[in-house]
Amino acid sequence: MLATHPKDIQWSDPILPVVSDPPWEAEVKRRMKALPDFMRRVAPSPWLRQACLDWSLYQLTHLPQRLAEIGFLVTSQENSCRYCYGAARAQLRILGYSETLITGIERQAQLAELDDKERAFIRFCRNLARSKPRPGRAAREELVTMGYSPLAVTEIAFLIANFCFGNRITTLLACPPELGLERISTNWLVRPLWPLIRRQMRWHPPPPPDPGLPEGDGVSAVAATLRGLPAASIVQRSLTAAFLSDVIPRITKALMFAVIARALECQFCEREMRGFLELEGLLPAELEASLSTLSPPGHDPNAEALLTWARNTVHYQPQEIQRQTRELLARVGPAQTLEAVGIAALANGTVRLAMLLE
Repeated sequence: MLATHPKDIQWSDPILPVVSDPPWEAEVKRRMKALPDFMRRVAPSPWLRQACLDWSLYQLTHLPQRLAEIGFLVTSQENSCRYCYGAARAQLRILGYSETLITGIERQAQLAELDDKERAFIRFCRNLARSKPRPGRAAREELVTMGYSPLAVTEIAFLIANFCFGNRITTLLACPPELGLERISTNWLVRPLWPLIRRQMRWHPPPPPDPGLPEGDGVSAVAATLRGLPAASIVQRSLTAAFLSDVIPRITKALMFAVIARALECQFCEREMRGFLELEGLLPAELEASLSTLSPPGHDPNAEALLTWARNTVHYQPQEIQRQTRELLARVGPAQTLEAVGIAALANGTVRLAMLLE
């Protein structure tokens, strides 16, 4: 059942601790003007913390900021992310959205405050975040008929994939809600400070130069669909860095991607991972057996646990997936658990984004 308020979502205690890393914290504060809890919990993983920062700071180029603000609420609600849902709701209140509009969006009501284009965006956002099944070409074409440009539709898909990525980071780590922000949004005594907080929320640092995507081999087809947006190089950098990390073997990470692709019925991503794994030496029969039984070649019990857990990150109840993540931590340790959280979040976002290829 879809929660209609953050308090309806059951949540457990944090799974991994905050890690003090003063240079990293200074960099986050410089670029975000804040230090969110999850940024300190991902600090031990160089590739993951950089991906979290890059994806969090993405600046829209073809969409109004209003859609990002509404999309964050809708996606976080669909993914039952207590951390992000509470933050999104608080931000909307501080930014001046009425309680009627917020609760109407949460309850999927027809609202006069929304125009037809915004309603179409919200439908698409819910369907892609939920992905039961993932929306396809017809859903994208509907957005074009509503007046969005093809590149704007591409950016919408990335925006939702971006939020799905972040939702899983904070859910799988059971990050404690940002209760300070939530209290500020409901405390009328501090309402005079809202304009100052609002300016800080909507402040964005100058975007770094976009290097674009190189031509030729080595570029993910999913990243290539984003050409024309800064998102293309962000996705490519994250994928490259994730697979260069040696905390979890490359074959296991590729199998995790393939398992998530199969769970989301994405034939393209599964096929791409099959090609990668065959180059790594897996025979087609071995690969099919691994995906069907979640038992990788060699019957490594840790790898098997990672594959089973990865499949369960596609659709979940928060407390249950957090319990399973805690069990994974007890088996593989904090370094591999954090890496697994990053891989699962990246795969869930990337495979949803791959609907642009269909």
